[in-house]
Amino acid sequence: MNYLIAVYPNRLQALSAFTALEKESFSSAQISILGEGYKDTDDYGIIQPNLQNLNSIQSLAYWLVPCGFAAGYTLFFFTNIEIITAANFINWIIGGLFGAIFSLLSAFFIVSNTDSVVTNEDAWLYQKCLNSGKYLIFVSGTEELVKKATSILYSFDIEDVLT
Repeated sequence: MNYLIAVYPNRLQALSAFTALEKESFSSAQISILGEGYKDTDDYGIIQPNLQNLNSIQSLAYWLVPCGFAAGYTLFFFTNIEIITAANFINWIIGGLFGAIFSLLSAFFIVSNTDSVVTNEDAWLYQKCLNSGKYLIFVSGTEELVKKATSILYSFDIEDVLT
């Protein structure tokens, strides 16, 4: 799926471009306007903080869990802490599991207690454009469709185009 995002400085230009696309038989499933009075990033699903937090937790846990396992294993190895009597190796494994669980919880708390970790910088750029009063037109479809839309959208007062 190819896409095109055009940024327009005002509502009139965006609406004119949108109308021109509709006249060229683009369907409402292929084009959308984002801006004041139209859809916003939440409606369109560009910024998904829950998904971003989940991805951040996974990437942080990718390194923390093995290191936590190694730290817990080493701690139980050197201190000879016994949870199960006369089974040193099993105690060391249990220590490693405690360390891994603690690391996973740490990853969760680190990500949930910090400001949103941005993984999709373009989405925040779009939000910034919308906050400054600009309008976005999203076009999605085949490569030929996006090329056709590009030529139509450039005939209007466009600020930026991302493909």
